[in-house]
Amino acid sequence: MQAEINKVELRNLKIQDYKDLKKSMIESYPEMVDDYWRESDIKKLLKIFPEGQLVILVDDIVVGAALSLIVDERLVEKNHDYATITGDYTFSTHTSEGKVLYGIDVFVVPKYRGLRLGRRLYDARKEICEQLNLKSIVFAGRIPNYGQYANEITPKVYIDKVRRKEIHDPVLSFQLSNEFHVMRVMRNYLEGDRKSKQFAVLLEWNNIYYDESPQIINATKSVIRLGLIQWQMRPLSDLDALIEQAEFFIDAVSGYGSDFAVFPELFIAPLMADYNHLSEADAIRELAKYAEPIRKRFQELAISYNINIITGSMPTLVDGVLYNSGYLCKRDGTYETYTKIHITPNEIFYWGITGGNTIQTFDTDCGKIGIMICYDVEFPELSRLMADEGMNILFVPFLTDTQNGYTRVKHCAQARAIENECYVAIAGCVGNLPRVNNMDIQYAQTAVFTPSDFAFPSNGIKAETTPNTEMTLIVDVDLDLLKELHEHGSVNILKDRRHDLYRIKKLRS
Repeated sequence: MQAEINKVELRNLKIQDYKDLKKSMIESYPEMVDDYWRESDIKKLLKIFPEGQLVILVDDIVVGAALSLIVDERLVEKNHDYATITGDYTFSTHTSEGKVLYGIDVFVVPKYRGLRLGRRLYDARKEICEQLNLKSIVFAGRIPNYGQYANEITPKVYIDKVRRKEIHDPVLSFQLSNEFHVMRVMRNYLEGDRKSKQFAVLLEWNNIYYDESPQIINATKSVIRLGLIQWQMRPLSDLDALIEQAEFFIDAVSGYGSDFAVFPELFIAPLMADYNHLSEADAIRELAKYAEPIRKRFQELAISYNINIITGSMPTLVDGVLYNSGYLCKRDGTYETYTKIHITPNEIFYWGITGGNTIQTFDTDCGKIGIMICYDVEFPELSRLMADEGMNILFVPFLTDTQNGYTRVKHCAQARAIENECYVAIAGCVGNLPRVNNMDIQYAQTAVFTPSDFAFPSNGIKAETTPNTEMTLIVDVDLDLLKELHEHGSVNILKDRRHDLYRIKKLRS
């Protein structure tokens, strides 16, 4: 990253954004000095199709955009150039009766490339296409590196080489990786595009949910994909080695479209090997110095891979007091902290860890979630308070050294799923650390548990890993099933509580 980022936001374009938009267009197209959209053009776009104009902001500054029209598919089937498809830049080709979302511009300023912000814009376009029940997304992509090969190969051969990754094209390579397929090559598409020799590649993404009959597609996301990492403890040379291993797993689960990546409790323990000559209490305080750098690196990864990351937990020092805490790094660039409330006798005796004082839920782009660390899941009051705040998914990073300890976590987590009518996802560490005192062995089986009713697995286990084997677990959970359960379940546990006899309440907010 070029600079520290505090917040990333994707939303519809507003006319008040024009000053920033113009600046970002000029930075993105330095070779086309005067070819940026004028304010009058943007006003017209926002008047005829406001929902199709998207911008991405970093710290409230526009750094990228995706502009679109809806056009008749017969217009796309004909050979056309940029002026034709935009109605000589008047946008008269836009029609609400059309079935094709046509992308007329997309860009991200160079400073913020490499963070997959362009992918977010493309994904948002796909959502618009699905929500409006359009047949496809079509646009003509430039091939800016073709100018380097124009004397040697034809555009068709160039495209084939890019597809086979023999040549990298900054535009076409990106588009092909986003599930777009080539329709045809077009000559003289964009006047003045010297790098592409005025060639363009017409690309298409098909909406598999398209229904020829008019249909309103539910815009609210109900199916959430969880990516749980069953992390193997292994010697690691330094912080960079740990982040490299963590990024490998984040890349893997985000590649499958996961909304969350979840790491286990104290998965950073291998870094404590350098302090094995110290007492356990001193060693873990040395480990706490990594908390802030790790948090910053995970924030960056959450942005880059467009995924919410639950960082398991790690020792943290606050005003000289040692806690067991973790971070929820959201894909919008923000983060929140959670802290283990109930501390095991082992953690107190060897490390002197203090329990936190905050019971809370977290708002995410996938709904309200709860996070508890290991031992906390054995105390039913915490999750019941979270359920009362609307929690749908409870995440439990854990670390257990024996099967006895794991059994407590597993069965208590299953109980929490049933009694609170929610999903519970647990993620643990496996393997051995012979050179780290008090962290020598681990036992885990990562899993996702469900309520117990007809819409869910009969044993209440949605999925689980092989015990004591490093791996990932990718699981879809459907929030609409929880809504149905709350209203029409065989039993209504949350509704049927006897508030006339008992209540649970927080003593601290």
